[in-house]
Amino acid sequence: MAHPVRARLRGARLLLGTALAALVLALLPAATRASTAAEAGAAEAPAAEAAAGGDVIANLWSWNWKSVAAECTDVLGPAGYAAVWVAPPAESLAHPQHHWWDVYQPYSYGLTGRLGTEADFTAMTAACDGAGVAVYTDAVVNHTAAQTGTGYAGTALGDKYAPPMYSRADYNVDVCNREIGNWDDKWEVQNCELLGLPDLKTGSDAVRDKIAGYLNSQIARGVSGFRVDAAKHIPAADLEAIAGRLDDTAAGARPFVFHEVFPGSTPAPDEYYGSGRVLDFFFGDRVKSAFQSDIARLENLGDQGLLPARNSVSFVTNHDTERNGRHLTYKDGDTAVLANVFQLGWTDAPPTVYAGFAFAGNDDSPPADGGGFVTGTDCGAGWYCLDRDPRITGMVGWRNAAGGAEVTDWQSPRGNVVGFGRGDRGFVALNNTGEPVSQEFGTAVADGTYCNVLDGCATEVTVAGGRVALDLPAKGAVAFHP
Repeated sequence: MAHPVRARLRGARLLLGTALAALVLALLPAATRASTAAEAGAAEAPAAEAAAGGDVIANLWSWNWKSVAAECTDVLGPAGYAAVWVAPPAESLAHPQHHWWDVYQPYSYGLTGRLGTEADFTAMTAACDGAGVAVYTDAVVNHTAAQTGTGYAGTALGDKYAPPMYSRADYNVDVCNREIGNWDDKWEVQNCELLGLPDLKTGSDAVRDKIAGYLNSQIARGVSGFRVDAAKHIPAADLEAIAGRLDDTAAGARPFVFHEVFPGSTPAPDEYYGSGRVLDFFFGDRVKSAFQSDIARLENLGDQGLLPARNSVSFVTNHDTERNGRHLTYKDGDTAVLANVFQLGWTDAPPTVYAGFAFAGNDDSPPADGGGFVTGTDCGAGWYCLDRDPRITGMVGWRNAAGGAEVTDWQSPRGNVVGFGRGDRGFVALNNTGEPVSQEFGTAVADGTYCNVLDGCATEVTVAGGRVALDLPAKGAVAFHP
């Protein structure tokens, strides 16, 4: 029997290998790329399928480093999560009102900031590694801070084009000294300023080296990958050049890179497959629509305009879309939990489980002290810890057990009630109605008695003759596997 931690690490490394294959292919000369594309596609598929088990990413957004470390040790590792995605670690603007978004305005590339010290950060990556959980950080590399002031580590900024790591010549201000005005103009989207944030000249080798140096400083401290913030504002070729400068991780693999390419007319998500995966906003769109109408509509989800699974990372919500109303959020209660259960059961792309803080206003700070430094996560006060929910941890284990088995046996016996399996590796049924439902389903899981992993095995189900009768709670689910 494979050691569970090692099994998770192997799954994460397969994901990294897939991203590397895409990067190498993109950097080949055009003629060579054309002649090898079919081979690369054939090689990609097995890796993506194998990675379907042991690929769940917990997005502990705005958690401080000590809290992330504890969560890796106490929750994520034991539950079978493959990785944790955390907020930007660089020193940032200390906004007077400590708005959440100040961490997306870098003041320096030092690793002491709002979420803890460099020593805290390094201890966190070590703790997560010890629990078998890879660490991915938010990489804010399109821009630096728009607002002058003082950073969380004391850096003073009086000119937004003169932070400690750059000079005015390192920005695109010489070619576009204004905010983006025409979002249909790709050049403008990638050279002008996003909300007044100084746009880095990422076509410059000096800037590329500086960015890669910042990311490599994290790899040296145990980081295994990056979510690239505002990637659509960086030319794809520049990101490929930066990714090519990254060191291997401590595990000897290429970093797992995934990009935020917010939907719009330009650029297209597929332009970024050369340097990593892309977050699939369309997955969250389709899931919200179905869970607010009839989840039977999800049967053909793969044909509803999603990004290719081998090139994407899925999510139900994130810190932007929970505030702009685009996706389901913790405020949707059990509906949002059930949507995450579905995501973990269904998607072939690596899924993310978002756990953030409660908010009333869109700019609200996470729970923090008087200086704005984020305090320890308390799931009973100010934080929403979806990653710990037994329905979610149970489903993470279910997904790992299902591995790369394809979705089978889709059934929708009544409105807003569905069931499906992963061959003989597991079965899950969901009830998106407001009333309990008793329903029989067909399943390929072998006859026998199994525990319901979504209630901590408090209840059991029995498969007999390929049929199983399930009592589904209102806005609830049952899942089991051999």
